[in-house]
Amino acid sequence: MASSVEQPNGQPSASRNVIFGRYEMGKLLGQGTFAKVYHGRNLETQESVAIKVINKDHVKKEGMMEQIKREISVMRLVRHPNVVELKEVMATRGKIFFVMEYVKGGELFAKVVKGRFKEDAARKYFQQLVSAVDFCHSRGVSHRDLKPENLLLDENGDLKVSDFGFSALPEHLRNDGLLHTQCGTPAYVAPEVLRKKGYDGAKGDIWSCGVILYVLLAGYLPFQEENLMKMYRKVFKADYEFPQWISMDAKRLISKLLVANPERRITIPTIMRTPWFQKGFKKSVAFSVEEHAVGGCTEQGDSFGGELELARSNSKPRFYNAFEFISSMSSGFDLSSLFENGRKSGSMFTTRCSASAIIGKLQAVAKKLNFGVLSVKDYKVKLQGRSEGRKGKLGVTVEVFEVAPEVVLVEFSKSSGDTLEYRKFCHDDVRPALQDIVWCWQGEDSSQ
Repeated sequence: MASSVEQPNGQPSASRNVIFGRYEMGKLLGQGTFAKVYHGRNLETQESVAIKVINKDHVKKEGMMEQIKREISVMRLVRHPNVVELKEVMATRGKIFFVMEYVKGGELFAKVVKGRFKEDAARKYFQQLVSAVDFCHSRGVSHRDLKPENLLLDENGDLKVSDFGFSALPEHLRNDGLLHTQCGTPAYVAPEVLRKKGYDGAKGDIWSCGVILYVLLAGYLPFQEENLMKMYRKVFKADYEFPQWISMDAKRLISKLLVANPERRITIPTIMRTPWFQKGFKKSVAFSVEEHAVGGCTEQGDSFGGELELARSNSKPRFYNAFEFISSMSSGFDLSSLFENGRKSGSMFTTRCSASAIIGKLQAVAKKLNFGVLSVKDYKVKLQGRSEGRKGKLGVTVEVFEVAPEVVLVEFSKSSGDTLEYRKFCHDDVRPALQDIVWCWQGEDSSQ
């Protein structure tokens, strides 16, 4: 990579590795089969970031594109202080760029291999892990690969859950309401997953949390065998022993986490009520989810020289983001292929109406549905229900984007309240109210 040269005016010089005019690429932090991770810097805010660069041809060849799209969908959902934040996704025709929070403390695994933790330190990490997992489950996300290697530590020593490549959403459930894909790391995977039968992903995550807590306190795995099948037999029976130095309260909790029958395994609310967990516990407050889009981008060879063109005028809506380079557009203007299994189905539509006409329509519909309009700015409308729901008042953000000349995309996202109430609002209330301006709801046949 070229060396960094700062111009007097603070603008990036031609010799610096700048992507999309927004981020300077720095040193290589690590690499895997399909991706390299670089340190980066936001040129506007000077904030450090981690940039994962994925070779699109490689992941397509290996049939991994669905996994990449799933990871994007999930990370946009789970914004929490103890989850690594996905800031934005950009792409050229050859590469995909994940711009993520830079967590410079390294993996928890690096500390684990040095030996066991004192109980207070293990408790702190476990509290933060459970808080993050609880939030993921509340958003319908099962991680499915929880292990110390996927738990990072920031400069303050706080835990951040990472790597959602194996995670699952409700739409991945089969007709029996269960998941069936065997994934994860054997030493941390629940017995029901190893049996290759249907399983509840959330309950599987709880087992993995139990293994992690055991490792933190003991300094080694509960199910250790050189022969994989012998290890599986121990896992199936939850056959393990405690070292004498683990406290009785911690043993009681682990014994309720590492229960082979998932129906009898402790739940997260019950975990959080145990005296051992409660000691010094400070509940993390999740971020409000602000969906945002990145402008279109162009590819310049195989370098990191692609430039991002952003439509930022207040007189017109922003141009829609770079996901069209991740997955080819399907027939018509149905953009559902941009998101895992059409996750945005029912909450995005295309229309030929002008952006200003859409804003007016949204305000009228909000009044009809007894929703207050909190703000209208830069073609983003924030709505809030007047009645209390299961998790407070439902907040909805509606943003309008240009897709092509005379084609506009309208995207709904939940900013607060209950997810099921939000889905009901989109399907039962919004769709009928907007049917006169909708050209195509995403994920549906545009010919209908």
